[in-house]
Amino acid sequence: MKHRLASLVFLGCVFASLANPLRADDVSAATENAESMSEIQAGPRALSKAFRVAARRATPSVVTVFAYGQNVETTDGESETERPGPTPPAEENVNGDAIPLTGLGSGVILSKTGLIITNNHVIAGAKKVVVQLADETEIEAAEVHGDPDSDVAIVRIERDKPFDVATLGDSDQMDIGDWVLAIGSPFKLEATVSAGIVSAKNRKLPRIRRGRLLQTDAAINPGNSGGPLVDLDGKMIAINTAIATRNGGYQGIGFAIPINQAKWIADELAAHGRVRRAALGISLAELNTKVAKKVNLPVGLGILVHQVIAGSAGARAGLKPMDVILEFAGERVLNPSNLREIIERKPIGSMQNVKISRAGKEMTLQVELASIEDPTLQKSDEEEKQEGESAEVKSAE
Repeated sequence: MKHRLASLVFLGCVFASLANPLRADDVSAATENAESMSEIQAGPRALSKAFRVAARRATPSVVTVFAYGQNVETTDGESETERPGPTPPAEENVNGDAIPLTGLGSGVILSKTGLIITNNHVIAGAKKVVVQLADETEIEAAEVHGDPDSDVAIVRIERDKPFDVATLGDSDQMDIGDWVLAIGSPFKLEATVSAGIVSAKNRKLPRIRRGRLLQTDAAINPGNSGGPLVDLDGKMIAINTAIATRNGGYQGIGFAIPINQAKWIADELAAHGRVRRAALGISLAELNTKVAKKVNLPVGLGILVHQVIAGSAGARAGLKPMDVILEFAGERVLNPSNLREIIERKPIGSMQNVKISRAGKEMTLQVELASIEDPTLQKSDEEEKQEGESAEVKSAE
């Protein structure tokens, strides 16, 4: 009897398993779904972690910059009093006189001794500049210098202990599609982080006469000017400076000054209080299809010398109109702005090799660089035309 009962129990288990034949498959499918979901989420989670780590590394060196007493019109009411975020004193005293808060932007600490890089339009004309650190400590600037042509400025602050310093990346290595984070104080909301990509390179804006910019779709708003654009390693690769807008706010197009360009300018300002730029005293034209056809030269051969001013550094070196510059100081040159940037960063008075093509023959000349204050420095007609073809742009102050 016991044996028969045991057999019935066993058969009951068998029939029960046959009655639910999909249970094992359900477990397998659930496992596969979980694994699939994990794989799907792996990429976004990794990117989210990269954003988090990059922001954490970069934020401590980002500061807010308050400028007082600039020669600009201020408006009452909503524009300042109803914006969110911490509000600094609306007025500061300078030599016993109350002066209004007229500018707000961001900046980045470059040295442990308190050298900060920001935009020139943030501090231009200010009677007093106050820097607020990430821990909300406020320090008045001891030194301020700016360069309107590049829209780069430096601010120096002092204290007994060292400051947190930004890690600089290589802006020349950034390419279209690379992820970036913009950090700053939009609308007084300090340490705000927004994400986007590098949308384009080598952009030109009318009010930034010298240098090319990165374009990004990372959100940049008033107050972001001077703040860093960082890569996924948290390294600063550019300085946020302007937006293209029709309503004064973010519309998906922002511009930033590449750090390789900005750092050289900051070093000049820190050492000399101004930017010393070298020049040749010639005007140039790019050998695009239209120009090359006019002068019967191959497209992209080099950069055409359009004009050489008498007595200039270029004239003394033997450069002539219709020469095509192929290389300068051993570097292959791509367009007039590229050549100008290479030239201006070389020491004034230094001797540099210029490889040219003249009437189909290559030769190398030596030029002694002059200062940009040399009145012979002029722009080519092509450069002027390119600079005039720009969208409406507003500073991200």
